[in-house]
Amino acid sequence: MRQVILQFWISLDGYSCDPFSQLPALMEDIDDPEQGEYFLDRIGRAGTHIMGRNTYQAMARFWPEASDNPVAPIMNSTPKVVFSRTLESADWPESRIARGDTAEEIAKLKAEPGGEILAHGGIAFQQSLARLDLVDEYRLWVAPAAVGEGAPLFSDLERPLRLRPATSRIFRCGLVELVYTRAGESGK
Repeated sequence: MRQVILQFWISLDGYSCDPFSQLPALMEDIDDPEQGEYFLDRIGRAGTHIMGRNTYQAMARFWPEASDNPVAPIMNSTPKVVFSRTLESADWPESRIARGDTAEEIAKLKAEPGGEILAHGGIAFQQSLARLDLVDEYRLWVAPAAVGEGAPLFSDLERPLRLRPATSRIFRCGLVELVYTRAGESGK
C-alpha cells in the first residue's frame, strides 16, 4: 500500500510557507546545490502529487512554462490529483479531480499501484490531511528564519498525533529536513 507523504515548508517559529507570510520571499534567497539535488530526488520519488484547488491552480499556471527549472519535468509528467468540489476542469496534463470525501479518496489512491503520494499545499488542504490523520510521513522543511505570521500546520486537531522521528538532515544553507512517521495509533 502506498504512503501519503506530506511535504511542508515551515519557519523556525512554526508558520507555513503560505503566500500571506514572508517565508516564500526568504526561501527564494536560499541557494544550496546540494539541497536542490536532494529535494529534486525527493519529489522525483512520487508516483502521484496531491493538492488542494488553490495550489493546483497556481502550479498549473507555473510549471508548464518553467522549462528552465529542473523540477518542471517531474511536476509536469507525474500524475496529479486535485481535491476540489468547485474546480470545473483539470487541464494540466496528468491531472484529475477528486470530488468525494477526502478520507475515501485517499484510501483509493493508497490502494492504487505506484510510488509515494506526495501532498503539497495549500495550507487548508494540508491541515485537513493532518486533522483526518491521513498522513503516513511528515517531511518538514524548516527554514532558518522566524517570520511571526502565517498559519500553523497542526491546527484544530481532534486529538494529539503521535509521531516518531525518522530522519533529519541539515543543509549548508541552514534548511533542516525533519521527517516524522506515525508512532502508532494517534491517541485513539
